[in-house]
Amino acid sequence: MDIIATLATEFTLAQWQVENTVELIDADNTIPFIARYRKELTGEIDDQRLRELDERLKYLRNLEERKNQVQNTLIEQGNLTDELSASLTSATTLTEVEDIYRPFKPKRRTRATMAMEKGLTPLAELIWKQELVISLEETAEPYIDHEKGVANVTEALAGASDIIAEKISDDPTCRALVRQLTLDDGIIVSSISKKANNEIETETNAKTEAGTKATVYEMYFDFSEPIKKIAGHRVLAINRGENEEFLKVDIEAPEEKILVELKKIFIKNNPQTLEFMGMALLDSYKRLTAPAVEREMRTHLTEQAEEGAIRVFAENLRQLLMQPPVKDHVVLAIDPGYRTGCKLAVVDETGKVLETGIVYCTTTKDTSPSKKILKDMIHRHNANLIAIGNGTASRETEIVVAELLKESGIKAQYIIVNEAGASVYSASKLGAEEFPEFDVALRSAVSIGRRLQDPLAELVKIDPKSIGVGQYQHDMNQKRLGTTLSGVVEACVNSVGINLNTASPSLLSYVAGISSSVAKNILTYREENGKFSSRSQLLKVSKLGPKAFEQCAGFLRIPDAKNPLDNTGVHPESYKVAQAYLSIQSTKPKDSKNIDFESIATTINVGVPTLKDIVKELEKPGRDPRDELPSVLLRSDVLAMEDLTEGMILTGTVRNVIDFGAFVDIGVHQDGLVHISQIADKFIKHPLEAVQLGDIVTVKVLSVDVRKKRIALTMRGVN
Repeated sequence: MDIIATLATEFTLAQWQVENTVELIDADNTIPFIARYRKELTGEIDDQRLRELDERLKYLRNLEERKNQVQNTLIEQGNLTDELSASLTSATTLTEVEDIYRPFKPKRRTRATMAMEKGLTPLAELIWKQELVISLEETAEPYIDHEKGVANVTEALAGASDIIAEKISDDPTCRALVRQLTLDDGIIVSSISKKANNEIETETNAKTEAGTKATVYEMYFDFSEPIKKIAGHRVLAINRGENEEFLKVDIEAPEEKILVELKKIFIKNNPQTLEFMGMALLDSYKRLTAPAVEREMRTHLTEQAEEGAIRVFAENLRQLLMQPPVKDHVVLAIDPGYRTGCKLAVVDETGKVLETGIVYCTTTKDTSPSKKILKDMIHRHNANLIAIGNGTASRETEIVVAELLKESGIKAQYIIVNEAGASVYSASKLGAEEFPEFDVALRSAVSIGRRLQDPLAELVKIDPKSIGVGQYQHDMNQKRLGTTLSGVVEACVNSVGINLNTASPSLLSYVAGISSSVAKNILTYREENGKFSSRSQLLKVSKLGPKAFEQCAGFLRIPDAKNPLDNTGVHPESYKVAQAYLSIQSTKPKDSKNIDFESIATTINVGVPTLKDIVKELEKPGRDPRDELPSVLLRSDVLAMEDLTEGMILTGTVRNVIDFGAFVDIGVHQDGLVHISQIADKFIKHPLEAVQLGDIVTVKVLSVDVRKKRIALTMRGVN
């Protein structure tokens, strides 16, 4: 396989783009570095496509490696033919390669291998040719052998049938045909399991936790849908229901159609063998091929669903990390709770903890003492923003805060902050190292406040899988999910740029070219030598060599550096180019709209994409791309579900985007669902086409079910 040509075709790229990109990847350059600083070589392929290309490159190389392994094995066995060699060469998937290898793969002891041990292979081959002129019984009689365990003609023919059944099942044509017809016309069916049925029957008398849990899968108790049409979120829901033993799941293949097509391939019109071969083929399909293909289909559906869910999770995570920081605010952060109280933490504009405390405003009718503590803390530190975690007791805490602001006239606002993952950070080794004097809940309060001030800097301290902006994240391939989400975090960190003198090791470790150990070494250098005054000092950090410096330098910022370029996205390798450009611009208009990029690029010997990036950085040194996004929605009053009425128009924040819609925070404790059919006035295939996590949207209330805690919203026809 010509991997370069294949990638060029699949990604609709020129061959030179792929060749250069693969060469850069093979030279151990990171994806962020390639995307940002090697645009001329790649033809400006963006970060996301580079990651996809890199992933596909790995797959194709693994495919070639597996082809070579199979070919070498077939040579050693003496089984390689020109036909097999050609089939291997033309194979484009690992599944095709494994299908080709299947007949020659060492097997565990099967009915067919036991029949072969009894010397029945020649009999099976005679029948397989389907050219007999005498009866099967007469053909089989010479193979009766009491010593080998073949007592009569019936046993001889049964053994031959087992050999033929396995031969048909192992045939690549058979596998491919059954797989394709099952994919095209098969149906996935789910029904209620005995366990769920028993639990729900119990629930009618005495409600059980398991019975309540079982009803979550009620829509799948009698469910069927074509394999090629089923949505990914339904596949994952069915899988979870099956794993929890509430559902029984099957694949119904078009058996009659499959058997008709298989007979055309494997059965000749020989009167002596016609019925026998038909029975052997039926046995082959039902006993060997169908169960294997059903497992393949379930795996295929799951992998497809996981890929879709991971893409949504990744996009949601990207939007969450790229939410604009709430700068220049002293924040009072509250981690709500009942029994243990609400933990408080005041953090200044830089995230430094000024004071901590605790109030018990959710477990007593008299909230006056708690309000006084909150009021005093706000006045003491001039806090003008309150961040409330959205976990347990969030609603009750929000009511107290809203009442306080109304009663006292304090000019402050509050916001509900998604605290997913805050407890993970609080109980982590990193949390303990950062705040050894605080208990777990106090660390969580600090994290809530800081993630409002700078979502990216705080959320990188948490395993991306624990941030909770997707669906079914615990049911999918954790390694694949982790790799994808880490790539998203890395892309966000590098697109924003990091302050070298304030960044935590967690943040630094996501910078291109910097490992966790090097991130700690940077912190050690900073502690021992003071703040960095230039990027070049990075070369003095232990284990940070020239290659790592090349990869990371452009993504690190030094606001008070001696060289102003150290506080931009201009890479040190391009400083001379930037200075040459500035020299030219000193005698020409500085409005970038009037710049002749082609002419200047030729004059100073640099690529146009690089020059444009340099100019953009020079126009806004130290710019934060997040500042260009809509700011967060702040509140000063509170609503209850009971306050909502049909037709009410509200403003809310998109909190999560999933396959079938988006959840919007409209200021009540329960987020409302905007179904995909209600998101836009035109047809959309996925909610992400119209909304993204963090968007401020206007919605209308369609319905409210207080008992089930469900709010249906629409964005259609709402101005």
